[in-house]
Amino acid sequence: MVNNIKLCSREQLDLLRAVSIETYRDTFTDSNSEALMQRYLSEALSPEKLQTELNNAQSRFYFIYHEKQVAGFLKVNEADAQTDIGDSKALEIERFYIRKTFLRRGLGKQLMDFAFELAKQTGKEYLWLGVWESNFPALHFYKQMGFTQIGSHPFDMGGDIQTDLVLKKCCCSSH
Repeated sequence: MVNNIKLCSREQLDLLRAVSIETYRDTFTDSNSEALMQRYLSEALSPEKLQTELNNAQSRFYFIYHEKQVAGFLKVNEADAQTDIGDSKALEIERFYIRKTFLRRGLGKQLMDFAFELAKQTGKEYLWLGVWESNFPALHFYKQMGFTQIGSHPFDMGGDIQTDLVLKKCCCSSH
């Protein structure tokens, strides 16, 4: 496929965790208290939880590189690993982040195109994801990439129940 997107290995757990925490903080610190952030990060991105996710055959993490540095990552889920819809005809994008220093270089589009190709190659009919209703830059990006809203679901952000919009993109159309 693309030579700057690589499957994340179990040996890269520490790197995955560091990039996950960095990008999550960069994206959500301004909108959430430090206590909520700490609680969420310690639960959702603990080494044990990430190791379990890396070991799940129905989930995969991919790093995107720019000039030999990890610029961001993607987590996809199939079948029972999906966080909500659980449709065998779907591929969920559970996490999608580009590091702040690598924004506006086309890497997000490249990573999304990669996810779209993954879905098509594995015979999926559509991609879906959840995105916080107040994450306007991400909502704009996903709309540009051809996603449309099909619903919403609650998201537990360290004990604060927030609303994620559920977006879908059919694999039968081009972008």
